[in-house]
Amino acid sequence: MRHLRLLTAFMTVTILAACGGSPEREAGAPAATAAATPASAADDPNRKYLLERVGDAAVVQLYADGFAALPVREKALIYHLSQAAIAGRDIYYDQKHRHALEMRRTLEAILTHPQGIDPATLAAIEQYTKLFWINNGPYNNLTARKFVLTIQPAAFAAAAKAAAQSGAAFPTRAGETVDALLTRLQPMFFDAGVEPIVTNKTPGSGRDILTASANNLYSGVSLADLKGFTERYGLNSRLVKTNGKLVEEVYKVGGLYSKEITEVTRHLEAAIPFATEPMAKALRALIQWYRTGEDADRVAYDIAWVEDRESPVDTINGFIEVYMDPRGIKGSWEAVVFYVNREKTERIRKFADNAQWFEDRMPFAAKYRKPAVRGIVANAIDVVMESGDSGPVTPIGINLPNDQRIREEHGSKSVSLSNVRDASDRATPGSMRSEFSWTPEEAERAAKYGALAAELHTDMHEVIGHASGRQADGFTGTPQAAIKEHFSALEEGRADLIALYFLADPKLVELGIIPAADHDGLVRAEYESYTRNALVQLRRVREGTQIEEDHMRNRQMIIHWLMANTKAIEKRSRDGKTYYVLVDPKAFREGVGRLLAEVQRIKSEGDAAAAAALFDTHGIHFDSTVRDEVVKRVDALNLPSYTGFVMPKLTPVTDASGAVTDVTISYPQDLKAQMLEYAMGASARP
Repeated sequence: MRHLRLLTAFMTVTILAACGGSPEREAGAPAATAAATPASAADDPNRKYLLERVGDAAVVQLYADGFAALPVREKALIYHLSQAAIAGRDIYYDQKHRHALEMRRTLEAILTHPQGIDPATLAAIEQYTKLFWINNGPYNNLTARKFVLTIQPAAFAAAAKAAAQSGAAFPTRAGETVDALLTRLQPMFFDAGVEPIVTNKTPGSGRDILTASANNLYSGVSLADLKGFTERYGLNSRLVKTNGKLVEEVYKVGGLYSKEITEVTRHLEAAIPFATEPMAKALRALIQWYRTGEDADRVAYDIAWVEDRESPVDTINGFIEVYMDPRGIKGSWEAVVFYVNREKTERIRKFADNAQWFEDRMPFAAKYRKPAVRGIVANAIDVVMESGDSGPVTPIGINLPNDQRIREEHGSKSVSLSNVRDASDRATPGSMRSEFSWTPEEAERAAKYGALAAELHTDMHEVIGHASGRQADGFTGTPQAAIKEHFSALEEGRADLIALYFLADPKLVELGIIPAADHDGLVRAEYESYTRNALVQLRRVREGTQIEEDHMRNRQMIIHWLMANTKAIEKRSRDGKTYYVLVDPKAFREGVGRLLAEVQRIKSEGDAAAAAALFDTHGIHFDSTVRDEVVKRVDALNLPSYTGFVMPKLTPVTDASGAVTDVTISYPQDLKAQMLEYAMGASARP
């Protein structure tokens, strides 16, 4: 699962799990991780982090300061793994929408041939294209809703024709003119009402979650078609209906995305000579899965990957997270390449080393606890490359594998993305915590403790949250398949609840993670921040009255359940403004424990009906008048809602024979230049 921090200038941070998501945090306090970064680099006042603002997105440069000091062998390994990450990025675009690649290539053709295009038109196209790159397609990462061009179709067509006259190549089909291409794609570029939501898990009465979702994981398939059908390749296939028959188009060499996967495996093979033997074993297993597509080979890869516990360099690569699939079955392609930051790993490893202690004290039934926690690996890492479902919008924490059986029998790996967190903190231009804090004291606590509280929440969410618990005796299948469209939100809620519950435990003081004098203040600050965020995150859903994104559903569910079932939180108004106010931290933690017990029961037993009732009651629907008020308050501060990152650039140094003798790192500080460079590399491949 992925813990994804959706960066805002407040730092109300969203954590998504494998983890893909969860709380937001205020900015303004110095990040605890920043102290370990060399002053000569990260603390350079001339270093640029915030590069530009594109709509409600911030664009931030990601730095990897420790890379230059790595051994050449590790640099070369990271280089080849990064090339594999770039090689597969088009897969995720195509998974997100069947026209996304054609749309992107049309936009890129115009931007690379700007001669003769009206400047205002070109500026609007560039703005839209940057959002397209950041979100890997025409749908917002947070809201799942489509965004469209703000110019007229005629102006866009004129720009395309001017680009074509300058030599631009457009992605036309056989026998298709540029005019015909633009006409075919026009509804996707300009009509927000056509295929408006990429993943629609709550489409309304009588509508189907598959046909109401615009992603390309299914074609012509409804839920009714799946009755009696057994998927052999659930995670790594596209399901289509052809002549009335369901067909699985498997993602593999020789199957769907064969061109891209072949290129990915070529770079993975080039990486193997530079890897440790445990990592080389995992890479060979990954290549085998890419070649066959068989689930048994995916299992072998997951096991080999999680059993590699000491390699200083690692990668996450494949069809992994299922958030985009309304059923929670189909995996989105992603890649992350990173090295371990030894200086920042000590704290997160304390949670891993004491995982059994926490498991034994979980506030849920003993029959759902693991009697013997196995193989939890936890590291702080510095990311060098992310693509697909992990970039440019990036996680801040990851825990894998997602296969519950492997987690129980072989363990899991958790990573905290240190340089991502540091870059986001340093790019934050200011604080707006006081706007949604009920008292000055609440805002002061956020300033003092907010950064550390956010990091501790992420660490516990990943390490002792996702790694905890087991299925009920006699349970068969997977919890994902049993709980269906509500599984991802439920799992994110479970991990968040565990972090919230144990943050207040004296064990954290005993382990030296939190000073005793700061413990109560930090806990209260975290509970207040978590509470505020359920209100503040509504600014992201500017249309409709329901939430589609799983991590946002998780946050809403927890806070509104607590409001309905405890006296921990009050809804208050002052001067026409709404506030969610924590009034009793002890009641908050007690309620968290009770809710966690039920959430774990639901997962362990695969109780889909209870999961649906929980989210339908507390996690999906909201009052649009409150949302409109929140949007007005946030817009007055002119702050972004989320962040896309520009990745470091790696350049190999080779000898006369072509062997890599070194790899240099640089920082483009230009989203447009990086995205066009990636696109040119893809077009150059056979």
